[in-house]
Amino acid sequence: MASSPLIFTVRRSQPEFVRPAAPTPREVKLLSDIDDQEGLRFNIPMIFVFRHKSSMTKKDPIKVLRHALSQTLVYYYPLAGRITEGAGGKLMVDCNGEGVMFVEAEADVTLDQFGDSLHPPFPCFQELLNDVEGSEQIIDRPIRLIQVTRFKCGGFMIAISWNHTSGDAAGLKQFMNAWAEMARGAHQPSIQPVWNRELLMARDPPRITCNHREYEQIIPPPNTIKKEDTTSTIVHRSFFFTPAHIAALRCLVPLHLRQCTTFDLITASFWRCRTKALQLEPDEEVRMMCIVNARSRFTTNQQSSLVGYYGNFFAFPAAVTTAGKLCGNPLGYAVELIRKVKVEVTEEYMQSVADLMVIKERCLFTTVGSCIISDQTRAKFTEVNFGWGEAVYGGVAKGGAGPFPGATYIVPHKNVNGEEGLILPICLSSEDMKRFAIELDEMLGSKNHPTMSSSSFIMCAL
Repeated sequence: MASSPLIFTVRRSQPEFVRPAAPTPREVKLLSDIDDQEGLRFNIPMIFVFRHKSSMTKKDPIKVLRHALSQTLVYYYPLAGRITEGAGGKLMVDCNGEGVMFVEAEADVTLDQFGDSLHPPFPCFQELLNDVEGSEQIIDRPIRLIQVTRFKCGGFMIAISWNHTSGDAAGLKQFMNAWAEMARGAHQPSIQPVWNRELLMARDPPRITCNHREYEQIIPPPNTIKKEDTTSTIVHRSFFFTPAHIAALRCLVPLHLRQCTTFDLITASFWRCRTKALQLEPDEEVRMMCIVNARSRFTTNQQSSLVGYYGNFFAFPAAVTTAGKLCGNPLGYAVELIRKVKVEVTEEYMQSVADLMVIKERCLFTTVGSCIISDQTRAKFTEVNFGWGEAVYGGVAKGGAGPFPGATYIVPHKNVNGEEGLILPICLSSEDMKRFAIELDEMLGSKNHPTMSSSSFIMCAL
């Protein structure tokens, strides 16, 4: 870990709008009843890092990317439009072709100067993606905000503010692949995008047929909000799990659970350590909501309709228990709870969520005592190749999701030593973060915690 944080200056050009390279339909498209729920009405910052490639020396990545983006938007033309809100809070896309906001930038450092910090939390992140503040605004704003920053070494970063109502991680990867294909000279994407949002519209009449504890509306108990739990004290930190760490966690569960997924192990560990760090009362209810991609859960006759679908197609069922039971039982207790809720997601479950959104007026998911985790390993964002090879890093820029700090992601990453592992970026208050690190230390049984970065976001030279 570096002795002092990297501070650098970025010079930005004036933002411009990149529009589709050819005329596109002017129409209004409804988002699905999964897309427009309250809990997805925010923007997620994503980062893609690419090193210099000698064979591409004569090509300017910004010119290549800008041109390819305009070509890609011919096929993904709704993303060049604007989100509008109709009766009853229903969201839709005005496909007006106004374009994606695009910012060209230059940084006065090399990628090597980042050392082992090419992962969340990124030094001087606010310099790498303009207008991140106020990212909760989604109505009548660009659906994508993109900043491409060149570095002195010839490498570059693509930072994207991605409106979550427009699609999920699988949908974003599909868009990024299409953009990369166009940059490498393709005339059209290999996978044609389809809208098909009617697949996840509420039935008529809507009816809730499944148990959705992730949407229970709970009033926080009095005197449970700690004074330190404010955004001003939140710090961002990433934890790096090597295969050896995963093996150590696997040894903590009983034999009949040893075949559980790495996602189950990391999720259970995060949930347990975070709950202990928050020092909750034993009878307080806690829940872990697991993002489950439901595309494979639909019947065979629906699968052809899902090829090219880039909207939100996931649920986040909640494993629920009390802080006392979660922290007082072995790790296997949490693993079993997580495994159980993941299998609940079916085609009927997704339809029930869509119906619930209409019946309960697109209510927010439960935030009290909750955390959410998403597995980005299958998205394989590092495989996106614009002609400069695979990304050094591809994934979320930080932990948290919009205004909800209790969200995290499992992101594949190779550190500066070439060691492959998984990053878990989280945000907590400074004191809770210290306790979380200690709890994870004890769980792994090691004196040296697999921490990649413990610095919070820092102010940069302007």
